[in-house]
Amino acid sequence: MKLKTRLLVSFLMIIFVPLTLGIVTLVGVSMLKLAEIEARFGIDLSHLTPEDKSSAVGFILVLIIILSITAVILSSWIYNTISAPILRLSKATRSIRDGNLDFTLKPEGSPEMRELCEDFEEMRKRLKQANEESARYDQQNRELISNISHDLKTPITAIKGYVEGIQDGVADTPEKMEKYIRTISNKANEMDHLINELAFYSKIDTNRIPYNFNRVSVREFFNDAADELRLELEQKNIRFTYNCQVAEGVEVIADAEQIRRVINNIVSNSVKYMDKSEKCISLTITDEDTDIQVALEDNGKGIAAKDLGHIFDRFYRTDSSRHSTQGGSGIGLSIVRKIVEDHGGRAWASSREGEGTVMYFVLRKYEENV
Repeated sequence: MKLKTRLLVSFLMIIFVPLTLGIVTLVGVSMLKLAEIEARFGIDLSHLTPEDKSSAVGFILVLIIILSITAVILSSWIYNTISAPILRLSKATRSIRDGNLDFTLKPEGSPEMRELCEDFEEMRKRLKQANEESARYDQQNRELISNISHDLKTPITAIKGYVEGIQDGVADTPEKMEKYIRTISNKANEMDHLINELAFYSKIDTNRIPYNFNRVSVREFFNDAADELRLELEQKNIRFTYNCQVAEGVEVIADAEQIRRVINNIVSNSVKYMDKSEKCISLTITDEDTDIQVALEDNGKGIAAKDLGHIFDRFYRTDSSRHSTQGGSGIGLSIVRKIVEDHGGRAWASSREGEGTVMYFVLRKYEENV
């Protein structure tokens, strides 16, 4: 039996059962002789006229009609405030069961039912968001596997080619042998970097980056980092300049190893997209009141305005084609943003197509508590 029918029957029973008992009692009484009633109860009914009796019957009928209408109205009201929202909730539940989350449940009915509908709608939104995030996460993982597979294949193919050249005797002079071995070593290092990047990404994904925060001298740290970069970039025929405008004694609270990773990821990204005959990268450190700002500038091909706001997103590649020779998994700059934000800073970029790009990040200064 449906709820509406049960409500109507319940009200009718509540109203009509006592009423019926009363009517039966009245009929039974009317069947007794008035004299017996007067004698038994000491009531004088002689003054009642037939019109009075007829009026009493009419009153009872009117009462029955009023109670019936009241029962119907109350049943309809309760049905509309309780049953209808429950039916909508039931329909919404079936939609979720069938995997359909593209609907909206409007809160209607009594305050309690409206609150229930609002809670249900909030649950639907969160489920939809979770499903979308799960689908996006799966897509990103597929892209990561595809990117890493492509980028590992390139150095592996080169290593195989140079090894076969050595086996076939193509490297028949010490100079050629040294060149082949150096190329194999470089390609192996590329593979090692990609694998380390993937391993570090897995730690980001589970929020298990092993930070070791300490007080770090800004000038000492970036002077050492600049020396390392200069040696590395000179081997690639890239001119490197360094300018530190921070006073002695200024410190930050940071994980030195992870900040080096940030710098190396930014520089690696710059090197991939350099297209000038004279390649340049500069590192500038400035004091910005409560922060230390780091700027790494290159004279590469730049980044389009439509891509600039997305370069720190996971797996985002300004070159969406997999025919790109630069490679890259698309997670290097997302690692940069994650590490910098975990240090309480932020990372951003400015760029002009054809001229170059500047990558910025800031770190909070260490200040003694007075």
